[in-house]
Amino acid sequence: MHPDPKFRPRQEDLPALFVREIAFAGIFANTPDGPRVAHAPVVLSEDATTLQFHLARGNGLAKHLDGANALAVVQGPDAYVSASWYAAPGQVPTWNYVAIEMEGVARRLEGREVVAQLDTLSAQHEARIGANPPWTRDKMSPALFSKMTGAIIGFEMRIVAWRSTLKLSQNKTPDERERVAAGIEAGGHGALAHLMRQLGNG
Repeated sequence: MHPDPKFRPRQEDLPALFVREIAFAGIFANTPDGPRVAHAPVVLSEDATTLQFHLARGNGLAKHLDGANALAVVQGPDAYVSASWYAAPGQVPTWNYVAIEMEGVARRLEGREVVAQLDTLSAQHEARIGANPPWTRDKMSPALFSKMTGAIIGFEMRIVAWRSTLKLSQNKTPDERERVAAGIEAGGHGALAHLMRQLGNG
């Protein structure tokens, strides 16, 4: 993570909000086969102390993850920042970005816990897209659902450390921040520009 403390979120609940909103993470761990990463949808608990996810049984990380120290990374919007957007000379190009890291030990979930995770995951995202009626596993035959859940392994990581970077030109003047936001927006990264302006006004 970036060492400048200016890039740490001031709002304590903001990292969890990003994790819930993006809901997809890279899961990293060392294994006897070398470092591995898997990419998976995630469910953050209400109190933001645990992160659940599932991997395909054949994933190179799945067989080593139970009991392992893992790192989950959720990445938000990012964009190139041109040095020409700054008024002061002697600047260099950089990158603005949002990244949330969560560290903890993963444990393998039992069958009923995996089903509960899948129910929660689908319910959250069906609600988000406004599905009416929402998809549920009741629309599948129990035999097919059992077969498909047999092809995955569920995990829960108890979070022991959060490390978050919101690098959004907080080290620049308000005028420079707006020029950077305008440049980023013109380059097609409206979400990041909006976030810069919202945090700048907060």
